Amino acid sequence: MTDDQTPDDPKIIIDDDWKKQAQADKEKLAEQSKADEAAAEQTPAEGQPGAAPGPDGQPRQLPPATFTTLVSSMATQAMMALGAFADPKDEKVMVDLELAKHHIDTLKVLEEKTKGNLDEEETKLMEQASYQVQMLFVQVIQHLSGQQPGQEPQPGQPPVPPTN
Repeated sequence: MTDDQTPDDPKIIIDDDWKKQAQADKEKLAEQSKADEAAAEQTPAEGQPGAAPGPDGQPRQLPPATFTTLVSSMATQAMMALGAFADPKDEKVMVDLELAKHHIDTLKVLEEKTKGNLDEEETKLMEQASYQVQMLFVQVIQHLSGQQPGQEPQPGQPPVPPTN
């Protein structure tokens, strides 16, 4: 005890071990943070797990995630299911009416849920994309059935809705 302390004053003990441990933890966290930042800056070509290079072996450039990209992607999927494009892997044309209808219905749900929340350009894009894939769907059904609009379908063929 010092001359200034009374027997009732608490005794202060400075422990340097906790300071060293806290400093070591701080350094460890700083190193981990630097490693995390370096990993986040890697491009897909530099070994990001699950990333696929483009067809030429270069890092692929994906389009920005926008409303336009979403609508275009959904319309393209519907058109692919309707045989508008050949499969890039085997060059075969596929027609899957059930899948096409699913994509068209999903596009219509998006149109309905976003009604009133889109700007003029987005509204026009949504309406055009929806209309185009619906008309392509009707044309494909007509082509597959050999039926004209309003004509009775052959047995086992789906009816073709009249075009407006």
